[in-house]
Amino acid sequence: QLVPEELCEDEPPPKEVSCVMACSGDCVLSSWSDWSSCSHSCSSKNSEGRQSRTRTILGLPGEAKACPAATALEEWRTCNDHPCITFYWEASPWGPCIEDSSMNLNGTGYWNGTATCAVGVQIRKVVCMKMGVGPVIPKRCPESARPDTIQPCLLPCKKDCIVTPFSEWTACPTTCLPVNSSMPSQSRYRIIIQRAADGGQECPDTLYEERECEALLLCPIYRWKTHRWHPCTLVPDSVQQGMTGASESCGKGLEMRGVSCVDEYDEMAAVSECLRWAGPMPSRFRSCWVPCRDDCTFNSWSKFSECSGCGSRRTRKRTLTGRSRKQDRCQREDLYPLVESEPCPCEEFVSQPYGNWSSCILLETPAQGSLQGWRGRRETRDCGQGWRYRAVACLDHEAHLVSPDLCSESGLVEEVCHVPCPLDCKLSDWSPWSACSASCGSGLKIRSKWLREKPFNGGRPCPKLDLKNQVYEAVPCRSECNEYEWVTDPWSVCTINTVDELPACGEGVQSRKIRCVRRGSGDLVSSVNETLCDQEEIPPQAQTCVLPCPNDCVMSQWSQWSTCSIPCNESTVRTRTRHMLRPPVADRVCPDSNQTEPCSLNSTCFNYHYNVSSWSTCQLSEHAICGQGARTRLLDCIRSDGKVVDLSVCEELGLPQQWRLGMNCVVDCPFNCILSDWAPWTECSHTCGSKGVMTRSRSVLQQAHEEGRPCASQLSQTKPCPISPCYTWLLSDWSPCTVEGAECGEGTRKRNLTCVVHWSDWPDSPYPTKMVEDEKCGDRVRKESEQELQQPCFVPCPGDCHLTEWSQWSSCQLTCLEGRSFETVGRQARSQAVVIQVLENQDSCPHQVFETRPCK
Repeated sequence: QLVPEELCEDEPPPKEVSCVMACSGDCVLSSWSDWSSCSHSCSSKNSEGRQSRTRTILGLPGEAKACPAATALEEWRTCNDHPCITFYWEASPWGPCIEDSSMNLNGTGYWNGTATCAVGVQIRKVVCMKMGVGPVIPKRCPESARPDTIQPCLLPCKKDCIVTPFSEWTACPTTCLPVNSSMPSQSRYRIIIQRAADGGQECPDTLYEERECEALLLCPIYRWKTHRWHPCTLVPDSVQQGMTGASESCGKGLEMRGVSCVDEYDEMAAVSECLRWAGPMPSRFRSCWVPCRDDCTFNSWSKFSECSGCGSRRTRKRTLTGRSRKQDRCQREDLYPLVESEPCPCEEFVSQPYGNWSSCILLETPAQGSLQGWRGRRETRDCGQGWRYRAVACLDHEAHLVSPDLCSESGLVEEVCHVPCPLDCKLSDWSPWSACSASCGSGLKIRSKWLREKPFNGGRPCPKLDLKNQVYEAVPCRSECNEYEWVTDPWSVCTINTVDELPACGEGVQSRKIRCVRRGSGDLVSSVNETLCDQEEIPPQAQTCVLPCPNDCVMSQWSQWSTCSIPCNESTVRTRTRHMLRPPVADRVCPDSNQTEPCSLNSTCFNYHYNVSSWSTCQLSEHAICGQGARTRLLDCIRSDGKVVDLSVCEELGLPQQWRLGMNCVVDCPFNCILSDWAPWTECSHTCGSKGVMTRSRSVLQQAHEEGRPCASQLSQTKPCPISPCYTWLLSDWSPCTVEGAECGEGTRKRNLTCVVHWSDWPDSPYPTKMVEDEKCGDRVRKESEQELQQPCFVPCPGDCHLTEWSQWSSCQLTCLEGRSFETVGRQARSQAVVIQVLENQDSCPHQVFETRPCK
């Protein structure tokens, strides 16, 4: 836009300059060309830099005039006359930032506006080098040009390890130690709150401490001592029934024995000591029977016979005494046996493995650092050598279960086992970086790792792999465009072929040399392979030319083409001009001084736009493996024919740039699975029998994330308990109904209560039961009321009407309607039928009895 001239501050350029117009018949010369590139980059004793410039004959003179000699068409001058550098300084890359006590800051400070705990230093090595030889002594290089060898830098803040104080010591026993027990211990621990970082003080080695408890006295030893039973003493009916009456001379009575408390030396002690240390007092009373006058009487049992070995039986005998020998009733051996037998005591026991093996249980060794708070807790050891357990049934020679202590100490079989360790996913090392994906402009360079071993048995999983089983990292890169360029020498003299001696003028040919050189190298003489330069932009090496004859018009060389508008408007044209240097003679005319051609997209004019490379992968700070990072990409300026040009072209055109070149990203941190410690083993689920197991469990405190170690599949474990015998009171079937002193009528029936030993799955156990002493079953006896062991019954007399025994319970029934039931609980029934022996008595017969109960 034109403005008034007075607004411009600079001196205006001259509006007119002097010039020389060649006359007809003059020799016309071109302007001097630019100076050629210098032949050497520096000067030495044996060589110096030189460059030249030329001008050419544009029009031949008339007969009376001549052009300058050929030597006048070329000029030379020296260049790059500075001496060549033989010695120079070479600096290595800066080293890492290290602490420098002389520059230490107290606490957190600021350096160049950035918070820091200390300013450190970076050091690099500087060596004097001789060109083409290598390192030499430093005196050879100029000290003034010596690069710095040290510079300040920021150090990250140190983080010391922080741990909690030790916990309180766990409690020690406060009473006494049982005999043969090991010395108890107590422990304490502390937890890591913050781990050390950036050279801070490391965490202490000891996080768990254990010590023995103070010595305790052994628990005193007391036991109950029982004395012999006293004779049977009658209990009068009046006492039993709460009435007064005459004393009885026979029947049910009580036997009594003394029980005393003694210490480990069999000395008498207070009963309270045994109650405290030896358990409940043994029974002091038991029922007995004093035979009545009409009862069958016997002499005492003989001693048992000698045993002949394990598995044999021994016997003892007795005989009837007095009048009993003459009573038929007393001679019934089914009621009053005269011989008794019992199995001989046998101390031979057999261990029989029972049930399945437990899973492999690893030995627990409290390691240092096993209690570090759950963010920093050590990984649980879930592989290696352990033990598996199997229950053992201890059987006597009759295959009856006995205490496991008689066969082994623990009641279990132990066997070494191994839990295979997990194998983590293994990747190769990083490959070298690839070449930049773009040969010109912005692209990505990539390096990768490939899968070497898949994870196995719960090992750390692999990161996300591509179809080639690889994981890659990509960073932006830029390849120099037009790294090599064409360089041209000046055009040669226009050469015209002539067949006679006439002056050579008119149309001819001229040529020039071209070279491919590295752009910006400063060495335009040494050429490189021509294939490295853009073949589409190769300059012409020859062209036609016109050397005007003496009477012809001589024109200057064409100016540069005017520029087409940006963006390219193909409806416009560009122009170039030339002017007359020598007028023609007579009727000859000059050629056109202007030339135009249309602006053509991608030929004579171009459009430009911004473009971006692909995003890099998420780049983290140095030494980081996860967390906040950044993804970046690079910007390019693209010409409409697809060529990448310098970014400044788009910037100078003011093109809008709306691309984001950076964005925040997050690389998820891998977290290992964190499990709680194993809980203590539970008590046995059954106090006796083969079904008892102990269990322990642990829970997941933190699930694994990304490539963290997965959680172990086993969160609970069981191991068998020793198989101890079970003791149970067993009721026998009811005896037949007996009427005292008669054949029919009201009577009683009885059943016995015996203590038997069995497995816990009795009565379904395949192993037989065995009667044992009543003391094994405890005091349920006397347990059962008389009603449970004896009940009235009725023996019908001939002709009596009576009810049968109860029938078996029926099967469980549901009431259904059209095949569907509307009930969830069924019913089952049993009955007593009426038996009529004489029809005349049927009016006095009882009614049939029914009874129901719910069932599934």
